[in-house]
Amino acid sequence: MKKTKNLYTLFMVVILIVSIIASGCKKDEDNIDTVSNSFEITSPEIGQNSLLPIDYTCDGESATLPLDWRGYPENTQSFALIMHHEASPTDIHWYWILYNISATVQSLPKNVSGIGTMGNNSVNGKTEYSPPCSQGPGLKTYVYTIYALSEMLELNVSPEDVNRDVLLDAMDGIILSTDTLTVGYSREF
Repeated sequence: MKKTKNLYTLFMVVILIVSIIASGCKKDEDNIDTVSNSFEITSPEIGQNSLLPIDYTCDGESATLPLDWRGYPENTQSFALIMHHEASPTDIHWYWILYNISATVQSLPKNVSGIGTMGNNSVNGKTEYSPPCSQGPGLKTYVYTIYALSEMLELNVSPEDVNRDVLLDAMDGIILSTDTLTVGYSREF
């Protein structure tokens, strides 16, 4: 039984890596300095291209993943975070939007609260974290993107109306750098 579970985990990791390579590991923006600096997002709970622990999904505690970042440009005034899943180029789901994170903040603890401003999620439209909860079998890829911004955002909509597109539009022209943490999750049915 243990050998079968180990083979399943190995198989899932291989599928995750292949899906990441196939997607081209693209960034949301084209003119961002992502190579010449050392801006990096990590998690003390999980590594790049690893399987997301169940605690951070709807099958566990539905907790937000703790995150750390470093190496951002020195003129950074704020950060923003988006967690999303791309089912297809025209079908993108977002689970966590957090913006106007002070430049003095360099990490988010598990189940963060009181830091930044929360936007909505595409699952239920509420201003809260919505954990991955795939409705179909197979490995899904989730991407946490951190944005270093040259200013705080002044949006003319309420946080309830800040979705992924609204946030990306608001950040246009003020993104100094980005980095991503890509993880996978596969529900057992």
